[in-house]
Amino acid sequence: MGDMTNSDFYSKNQRNESSHGGEFGCTMEELRSLMELRGTEAVVKIKETYGDTDAICRRLKTSPVEGLPGTAPDLEKRKQIFGQNFIPPKKPKTFLQLVWEALQDVTLIILEIAAIISLGLSFYHPPGENNEGCATAQGGAEDEGEAEAGWIEGAAILLSVICVVLVTAFNDWSKEKQFRGLQSRIEQEQKFTVVRAGQVVQIPVAEIVVGDIAQVKYGDLLPADGLFIQGNDLKIDESSLTGESDQVRKSVDKDPMLLSGTHVMEGSGRMVVTAVGVNSQTGIIFTLLGAGGEEEEKKDKKAKQQDGAAAMEMQPLKSAEGGDADDKKKANMHKKEKSVLQGKLTKLAVQIGKAGLVMSAITVIILVLYFTVDTFVVNKKPWLPECTPVYVQYFVKFFIIGVTVLVVAVPEGLPLAVTISLAYSVKKMMKDNNLVRHLDACETMGNATAICSDKTGTLTTNRMTVVQAYVGDVHYKEIPDPSSINAKTMELLVHAIAINSAYTTKILPPEKEGALPRQVGNKTECGLLGFVLDLKQDYEPVRARMPEEKLYKVYTFNSVRKSMSTVIKLPDESFRMYSKGASEIVLKKCCKILSGAGEPRVFRPRDRDEMVKKVIEPMACDGLRTICVAYRDFPSSPEPDWDNENDILNELTCICVVGIEDPVRPEVPEAIRKCQRAGITVRMVTGDNINTARAIAIKCGIIHPGEDFLCLEGKEFNRRIRNEKGEIEQERIDKIWPKLRVLARSSPTDKHTLVKGIIDSTHTEQRQVVAVTGDGTNDGPALKKADVGFAMGIAGTDVAKEASDIILTDDNFSSIVKAVMWGRNVYDSISKFLQFQLTVNVVAVIVAFTGACITQDSPLKAVQMLWVNLIMDTFASLALATEPPTETLLLRKPYGRNKPLISRTMMKNILGHAVYQLTLIFTLLFVGEKMFQIDSGRNAPLHSPPSEHYTIIFNTFVMMQLFNEINARKIHGERNVFDGIFRNPIFCTIVLGTFAIQIVIVQFGGKPFSCSPLQLDQWMWCIFIGLGELVWGQVIATIPTSRLKFLKEAGRLTQKEEIPEEELNEDVEEIDHAERELRRGQILWFRGLNRIQTQIEVVNTFKSGASFQGALRRQSSVTSQSQDVANLSSPSRVSLSNALSSPTSLPPAAAGHPRREGVS
Repeated sequence: MGDMTNSDFYSKNQRNESSHGGEFGCTMEELRSLMELRGTEAVVKIKETYGDTDAICRRLKTSPVEGLPGTAPDLEKRKQIFGQNFIPPKKPKTFLQLVWEALQDVTLIILEIAAIISLGLSFYHPPGENNEGCATAQGGAEDEGEAEAGWIEGAAILLSVICVVLVTAFNDWSKEKQFRGLQSRIEQEQKFTVVRAGQVVQIPVAEIVVGDIAQVKYGDLLPADGLFIQGNDLKIDESSLTGESDQVRKSVDKDPMLLSGTHVMEGSGRMVVTAVGVNSQTGIIFTLLGAGGEEEEKKDKKAKQQDGAAAMEMQPLKSAEGGDADDKKKANMHKKEKSVLQGKLTKLAVQIGKAGLVMSAITVIILVLYFTVDTFVVNKKPWLPECTPVYVQYFVKFFIIGVTVLVVAVPEGLPLAVTISLAYSVKKMMKDNNLVRHLDACETMGNATAICSDKTGTLTTNRMTVVQAYVGDVHYKEIPDPSSINAKTMELLVHAIAINSAYTTKILPPEKEGALPRQVGNKTECGLLGFVLDLKQDYEPVRARMPEEKLYKVYTFNSVRKSMSTVIKLPDESFRMYSKGASEIVLKKCCKILSGAGEPRVFRPRDRDEMVKKVIEPMACDGLRTICVAYRDFPSSPEPDWDNENDILNELTCICVVGIEDPVRPEVPEAIRKCQRAGITVRMVTGDNINTARAIAIKCGIIHPGEDFLCLEGKEFNRRIRNEKGEIEQERIDKIWPKLRVLARSSPTDKHTLVKGIIDSTHTEQRQVVAVTGDGTNDGPALKKADVGFAMGIAGTDVAKEASDIILTDDNFSSIVKAVMWGRNVYDSISKFLQFQLTVNVVAVIVAFTGACITQDSPLKAVQMLWVNLIMDTFASLALATEPPTETLLLRKPYGRNKPLISRTMMKNILGHAVYQLTLIFTLLFVGEKMFQIDSGRNAPLHSPPSEHYTIIFNTFVMMQLFNEINARKIHGERNVFDGIFRNPIFCTIVLGTFAIQIVIVQFGGKPFSCSPLQLDQWMWCIFIGLGELVWGQVIATIPTSRLKFLKEAGRLTQKEEIPEEELNEDVEEIDHAERELRRGQILWFRGLNRIQTQIEVVNTFKSGASFQGALRRQSSVTSQSQDVANLSSPSRVSLSNALSSPTSLPPAAAGHPRREGVS
C-alpha cells in the first residue's frame, strides 16, 4: 500500500510538472540542468534552447523591469511547481542518542560496573555464609545488614548514575534546541531585495520563488541560483562551490550563471531566479550530503589541505604575504581549537582525577591489607575453600568504598557548570544585542585585551549628513543657499549625485512625525542625496529620465579604487562620466575645476596642494569625511577603451568637495572609557582620511591629547612593517602595535595584517586576545583571524556575518562592552563553582579515606556521597553559574591566557574551609556520641539499623556545604558574601530547595540513605555548625593572601600548550625532533643562508636565461622550509613571504600563488 501511494505521488508529481511545463514554458528539471552548466557552454545552451535571457523571463512569466506581480496565488503556484527556497536542516540528535553519549563518561562506567557487581553479589548467597570458621572483619564492615538491604546500595548507585546521565542529556538537548532556535532566527532575519510589481521590496530569503527578479550588490551572499540579466562590473567569489579563489566576472553574453551560496565581491546587478532550495546548486550538494554537516566538514578539511589557494577563501587577492594561504588554513583550525577556558578545565579535571584515583587505590589497598593481615596473620585463620565467596564479598565492599572515594574526588559537575553558564549567558546576551554564533566566543571575550574597531557605524551613528561644502571657489561652513550657486554647476552637481550612486539608495519620508527622514542603502550616498534635497533640488526626476538599464558603464566602489564612476550616453551620442570618491584620491585625477561662473578652469598641482591645506584638512580636522564630486566628457568617436581604467579615470573636472559628518554615538565615549579601565586597548581601523580619523578618535576618547601614541596611514604602516624586500616582519610589527591607536586609509589586508601581528606577537608576556569588528565583505579575513569577530547585524554584509563569532544586532560599540562583561562573568561563575566544589571534594575524600582506614568503614555511605555529589554538582552549578554580571567586573584587568583558574585567594578559601569542616567532622566522629549522649555509630554490630551518630555527621556535612555555597559567591576575597543575592532568584530557590530535600532524607530516608530521624535539638546543632561556615569565612578573608607564599595555583595553561597541536604538526612532518630544538640564533642563520642560496640561484637563472619557473620553484620550496623552521622558533610565527613577491619582479600569476608553483 505504502509503495503504491509513493509511486502514485511521484507520477502525479511528474504529471504536475509536465502539465505545468506547458504553463510556464520550462520545467524545473530543464532549469536545474541549465544551472549545472558554466560560462560559454551555458551561453550556447541558452541561445539554442531559449533565445536569450529575456525569453527565459517571458517563459517564466516575469518582467526584467517590473518583476513578478506578487499575487498570492501566483507565488503559491510557483512554490508548488519549482519548490520553496528552503533546505531542510539535518535531523537533530534524539534524546536517546544524547543519553547514550552521556553514558560514555569513564567515571560513570566505573560506577555502573561497581554497582552491578554489588547488586549481583547481594543476591548471591554463598553456602559458606554462616560458616563460623570464616573470618568477619572487625567492626562495622557489615553494619548495613547486607543480607536484607544489600541490594539497596547497588540500586542507589545506579539510580544516581541515571540522574546524572539524564541531567547531562537534557542539558545537551536543550542546548541543541536553543542553538537551532538561534539558527532559525538568523535565517529568518536574512532578507533579500527583489522587484515585485515594479516596487523594490525586501523579503525573507525563504520567500524567494523562481521567476523573481533579485537585485544583487556588493557584499551579498546569493540566496538562489539565477541568470544575470543586467548590471555592471559584477564579480563573484565562487570558491565556496568551485574551490577556485579567483573572482569570476559575470556578464550577460559571457557568463551569466549566478549560483547560490557564492559571494558578490564587487559591482551590482539584477538576476532572474531560476532554481531555489534543494534544486539550487548549494541545495543539490546539501541533498547529496543528506543535509549533513559532518561529512561536509570532512570534505571541507580535505579540500582545504589539498588546495592552499582555496583555503584563502575570503582573502583579498592582492595579498602581500606569501604565507597567507597557510595562514588561512590556520584560521580555519583556529576556530576548532579548544577555547582557553576548556583547555584549563580539562587540565584541572585530569589533575583532580589522577589525585582521586591515587586516593581511592590507597583506600582499597589499605582496607584489603588490613583485612587479610588481621584475618590470616593476627588471628591465624586458614583460607577455606567454602569461605572464598564470603571473602570475595568483603573485597567487593572494599572496592565499592574505593570507588565512592573516586566518585567524590572527580568533579563531574565541571562540564555541567560550564555548559549551564555558557548557555545562560548566551541567552541573556541576546537581550544585550549580542547574537552569539560560537559558544566559546562568549568566554574568550572576557579575556580580550585589544579591540580593533571600525569607525563608521560602530563608533559613529552611520547617519551621514553633509555639513560643509566647497563649490565654485567658495568654502561654505554650512549648507549654502541654492541661489548662491551657479545654475550650470547646480545642474551638474544634482546629476552627478543622482546618477552616480546605487539606485537602491534613497531617502524616504520619516516613519513618525518629527523624526528624521529614513536613509536606505549606502549611507555616504544617502548623505549626498540629502545634500541635493537640502539644496531644494530633487533627484527622483533625474533618475526617472535615466533609468538604471540605460547606464552605459559603471565602475563600482571597491576598496582598491576608493571611488565610484558612472558613464552615460548624452543625446548627442557623446559620453559623460560622473565620478565621486575620497577627495585626496579624486582630486589627484582632476585637471580642471568649476569656477564661480560655472566654467571649468585649469587646476594645477599647486592649486591642489593649496586646496588640501585650506579646505580639506580643516574639514578633516573637524572630523568630517571629505568627498569630491567630479565629471569628464568623452567624444562619441572614437569610443574610449572603457576597460583601460587608468586612462578613463583621469583628467576629471572637479564640481565640488563636500564634508560629511557622521556624528559619534552618544554612548560610545563612556563605553570606551569602561574598556580602557578594564585593561582593554581600543584601536580604530578605518578607511577614512587620517585627520578625520584622528578627530573622531579624540571625540571618542580613544586617544587623549598629550599622550604618546601613533596614528598611521595604511601606506606608512606598510612601509614600517616591511623590510627591504617587502616582506612583513614580526619584529617590526612589535615596534608599532603597542602604541598604535588609529590606522587610517587602511585596506582590508592592513586590517588582517594588524590583527595577525598583534595575535602572533610575543612582545608581552601574555598572548594578546584580539576582538575585531567589521561590516564589509573585505573584513572577512580579519574577522576570521581574530579571537572574537563581531559582525554588524544591520549594516553588515552576509559575508562578514558568516566569518564572525558574535553578531551585534544593534551595530553599537557599547554592546561589545556588554559582551566583555558577560565573558568575564562566565569565567567568574566557573571559578565560584570550582571553589565550592573543590572544598566539598577535599573534605569528602579525606573523611572517606581516613574513616575507611581507621574504622574500616566510611562514615559517609556511598548513597549519601552520591546525594552530596548531586547537590554539589548539579544544583550548585545551576546556582553559581547563573549569577548576573555586575559593573564591578569591568574594574579589573583581563585574566590573560596563562592565568590559573584557581587563584591563590581561592586556594586559601578552599583549604581554609576544608580545615574547618574536617575538624568538626572528626570531632563528631570520635567524640560525638559523648557530646550528644547517644550510642556510638563506630564499630556497630552487624545488621544494626542506621545510627543517629552517623546521621548527625552526614547532616552536619550537608549543612556546612549549604552555607559554604553562600561563601563561594565571592572569589576575590570580598567581605560581603550576601551582596546582590536577591538579584539571583535561582540561587535562593536552590539553596532553600536543597535544605528541604535534606530534611526529607534525614527524617524519612531510612535504610537506603542509612539515616535515622533526628530530634529538634540535634537539628539545631547541625544548622549552628553550618552557620559557623559564614563566620569562618570572615576569618579567612582577614588573612592576607600575600603572606601565604606556599599556596600553589592550579589549572594554568603554560605557553607550550598554548600553541594548538595542529599548528605545530602542520609543516613539521619532515623536520625531526633534534632540529626542533634549534635555537633562535641558529634559525636566523639558517634563514640567512637560505636567502643567499636563493639569490645566487636567481642570479644564475637569469644569467643562463633558463626557465624563470625553475628559480621560482626552488624559491618557493625554500620559503616553505624557512617557514617551517620559523614555525618552530617561537609561538610568534614569523611569516616569511616570498623573497621574490614584490610585484616588480614577478608575473602576477606567480605572485598570487607561490605555493602552487612549489607543488607543480
